[in-house]
Amino acid sequence: MTIKLGTRLLMAAAVLGACTTFAQAHQEAAAPEAGVSPLAEKVRAANSRFLDVKAAIAEGYAPIPCASGITGGAMGIHYVNGRYLKDDKIDIARPEAVMYEPMADGTLKLVAVEYITSKGPASLDGQLFNFNSAPNRYGLGEFYELHVWAWKGNPTGTFADMNPKVSCEHAPAPTE
Repeated sequence: MTIKLGTRLLMAAAVLGACTTFAQAHQEAAAPEAGVSPLAEKVRAANSRFLDVKAAIAEGYAPIPCASGITGGAMGIHYVNGRYLKDDKIDIARPEAVMYEPMADGTLKLVAVEYITSKGPASLDGQLFNFNSAPNRYGLGEFYELHVWAWKGNPTGTFADMNPKVSCEHAPAPTE
């Protein structure tokens, strides 16, 4: 009887594992990529000037260190505009942060933007922002944020915080 129960448990575990793998593969295949979301398309059209990081610098954006996720993936190096961060206005063409992935050759590739406000609940073109009450890299108290992965597909979603396809591996070491 014990062998049969053990065999059944082993078979159930194998079936559960196969179902989980299938579900994850299906979810990843169905996850939205950049360009599918109408908001991502609007963001891309309004902010393509930032394809060259020099444009962000010229408009007053300054870098903060590359942000990696605890469980993998990253957001990249944020170039933040302090003036926009303080004004609490949400303007599709004036994101509070522009996000770049550091590449092996030393260049920065535009991957996303981030909209931030302390007033909420907030939304942009019908997309709700995420509430953040944790200590943060912006020196803000509680705030609302919306990442838009408009230039690099994100298998976890166009508006997710971290992107498993982004890495900080080639980021320069932070200077103090």
